[in-house]
Amino acid sequence: MTFRDGSLLWLLLSLPVVALLAYLAAHLRRRASQRFGQEETLQELVVGRAAPWRATRIVLLLAGLALLVVAIAGPRYGSRTRVLRKRGIDVVVALDFSKSMLARDVRPDRITRAKAELTRFLEELGGDRVGVVAFAGETIEFPMTTDYAAAELFLRDMGPYDMPVGGTAIGRALVASDRLMERSASPQESGDQATQASRVVILITDGEDHEGDPEAAAQQLKQHGVKLYVVGIGSRSGEPIPTYSSDGTWTGYVRDSDGQLVTSALTAENETRLRALAESTGGKYFRARRGSVGIDQIRREMRHMRQAERRARRVTVDEERYPLALLPAFLLLVLEGLLPTAFIGRRRRRRG
Repeated sequence: MTFRDGSLLWLLLSLPVVALLAYLAAHLRRRASQRFGQEETLQELVVGRAAPWRATRIVLLLAGLALLVVAIAGPRYGSRTRVLRKRGIDVVVALDFSKSMLARDVRPDRITRAKAELTRFLEELGGDRVGVVAFAGETIEFPMTTDYAAAELFLRDMGPYDMPVGGTAIGRALVASDRLMERSASPQESGDQATQASRVVILITDGEDHEGDPEAAAQQLKQHGVKLYVVGIGSRSGEPIPTYSSDGTWTGYVRDSDGQLVTSALTAENETRLRALAESTGGKYFRARRGSVGIDQIRREMRHMRQAERRARRVTVDEERYPLALLPAFLLLVLEGLLPTAFIGRRRRRRG
């Protein structure tokens, strides 16, 4: 037999103290009676016999408290097989909203195509929780939810010109994604890896990281059991970045201080870095192709994850036996409270 918290058994050492206090109370009661009058005279006046019943109540109290301490300590005996299942998949979509995502090497442009693919992806999640991190130089977060319509509305209404700081900070996006999942995790999920939901971050970017430490952020994701899937979007040759007025009218292309066109390209170096980030967490890297941004491949990966989630995991757990001690403790304490302090019944007088 084992105990869930065997240290509580030390409370049994307090029972002799309770017994000693009961003895002292009886002794003081007897001395008070002796001061009141002669014991023989009092015996003739008292109706009932108190001493045996008081002793019985003390014994019941001590036995009930002892069993109560044992029950609180959590006795365990024997074992059984329990089936545990994880609880779905948590997905955070980190979408690059830098102005370079307005490039048109993916039709109609990178950001619009990514939004369309993500909308279709959200419609097929089927119960998994999803959060969104929009990032450029800073991040804007949408909390974890199963309300896919709200997440779609957030993505649809957000644009590169809505971001407070320009640039591309992939490291900050990954940190924000990890923080979003940690905030939404329940205490049970945080403490029990067996029931923890599978976690996935989908990063969609053109790879032009201007600041931050994405490698350190990816290691943090790995430590928390999060897989990172990365979609690199953009051409190798480079694509000019269009500019728009406040009413959405195209006004030309981004140019540098010398008047030369600024282009955005998914270089081989950037791809290598993005692939290393994904693989460091056990995830994968996908490159956007013509007519697609790689979401279909991630959808297939997650389908395999769901199939793995459906498989039962059998573990052996100890049987809790505290009711076997708790029920008798309850009955003994109730009986102790119901017993009278004395047996009511007049003695026969002895005739001399």
